[in-house]
Amino acid sequence: MTKERVIPLEGELNDDTGRDLYGQIQGWTRDEPVLVILDLEKVNHIDNLGGAWLLRIRQLAQKRKGRLELKNPTGSVAEYLRFIGPGLDHMDTPPPHRPGFFENLGETFYLAKAEAGEAIRLLVDSLYWTFIAPLDGHGVRWETVTDEIHEIGVRALWIVALINYLLGFIVAMLAAAQVRKFGAGIYVADLVSIGFARELAPIMTAIIVSARSGAAISAEISTMKVQEEIDALKGMGLNVTQFLVAPKIIAMLAAMPCLAMIGFGAGIWGGLHVGIFILGLDAGQWMQETISAIELSDMAQGLVKSFVFAVLIVLVGCHNGFRVTGGSRGVGLMTTRAVVMDIFFIIALDVIFATLFYYTF
Repeated sequence: MTKERVIPLEGELNDDTGRDLYGQIQGWTRDEPVLVILDLEKVNHIDNLGGAWLLRIRQLAQKRKGRLELKNPTGSVAEYLRFIGPGLDHMDTPPPHRPGFFENLGETFYLAKAEAGEAIRLLVDSLYWTFIAPLDGHGVRWETVTDEIHEIGVRALWIVALINYLLGFIVAMLAAAQVRKFGAGIYVADLVSIGFARELAPIMTAIIVSARSGAAISAEISTMKVQEEIDALKGMGLNVTQFLVAPKIIAMLAAMPCLAMIGFGAGIWGGLHVGIFILGLDAGQWMQETISAIELSDMAQGLVKSFVFAVLIVLVGCHNGFRVTGGSRGVGLMTTRAVVMDIFFIIALDVIFATLFYYTF
């Protein structure tokens, strides 16, 4: 039970009297909580140090599960207490509750569940407006599709070719260092051709496109959301998925397999240069070995991955763009998040495809 102690004060409340008062109350509250009532009726002056001691006494009382009340201030004392009142009131505010481990875990689960629901709805809407709605008479914005193909495919051609060429050169160099001691340098062509047809060309092209076009898609949608252009489109009666997402999916589906094939050719070209200038092989022998090593199923695996990665990159970019909050900082954060998610899902899907094709082909 909280005891009550009334302390009548007289004269001035300054550093000396405040220090003595603090020591007195500290002794009272050491063993049990106490309600301390300071009667200020006969106090004629409080300076800044006296006010600071009041704050410390309030903090001490709260720490010991007690309370401090100020009664009967008059004149300049009452005026001064009104001045420092916000500080005293803030001391009464309990600290915010810090969620525990399971609370954070539950919140993360529900947030992830809500985001997964949004992603599924976007996927269903996108598939409908891209593949089904045009068959029901809903038009496609072909001018926008053409512009997107130019932006996604044509303008990315050189960077895709260059990086795949360098990657083919590196892979061939690594393989050559291992097989040249056995005199089997020609089989580097098999490794490079099969590796690029099945894995390296589609996955490296997808990563390049996600870092380039996926980030651009997310930034575009995020900026439109921040500037309330998305709300304006809805207000005009336009379907946002049909107007913004479907043309990007069609363009990406058209551009990504072509870029993957260009990346495949560039990777073969890089490996060819290693075979000619480092292994000393003939270009005709290299190309003949490459053609004999590749089967139709290898190319089919790369193309299937390219189509899936194309849809993934657009959906991840649009999903993060529609979820943006805040201003320009939110746009940057969602753009970064889109690229990271693209790369993660590309690798994760490639693991699934590799396992599936291993048991299928």
